[in-house]
Amino acid sequence: MSALSIILIAIVVVLLAAIAWLLITRRRSQHLRSRFGPEYPRTVAEMGDRTRAERDLERRERRVQKLSIRPLAPATRDRYMEAWHNDQARFVDDPKGAVLEADRLVQSVMKERGYPVADFDQRVDDISVDHPQLVQSYRAAREIVVRHQNGQATTEDLRKALVYYRSLFDELLEVQEVRR
Repeated sequence: MSALSIILIAIVVVLLAAIAWLLITRRRSQHLRSRFGPEYPRTVAEMGDRTRAERDLERRERRVQKLSIRPLAPATRDRYMEAWHNDQARFVDDPKGAVLEADRLVQSVMKERGYPVADFDQRVDDISVDHPQLVQSYRAAREIVVRHQNGQATTEDLRKALVYYRSLFDELLEVQEVRR
């Protein structure tokens, strides 16, 4: 075998390896875009680097796979739905208290389903894996609660927070699946 043949074979092998790497990278990106929806570009923008962002999203995926996320029993789901209806009715007389209770209810459902709830940022990361369409609303609701605690939230802001919490709450309760 001549030196030229060896060089050509080496070039072909390098090219095939590069093409395989590009295909694997593209497939990984497509999977993460599909899985995380609007959370994907937000994370890329926040981290300023697609590769770092994708590593972070994969880390989230692996972490949530290790958690023991479980559905709620029908009786537990009904109890939470009743608590939510009571809290929602409370909004008229006590919007601030209702929003704080909504936040507590969301955390309580998360905990009962198997999500760790000690740290807000970790809750957001965990929720982003299975509920990427709602994670930005969860962040917005939390921001309103913080503004409320600083005396900077209006009643309309609190109403929006309650709506945001309700969307996530319903999703965590798997209300849509029950209604079908």
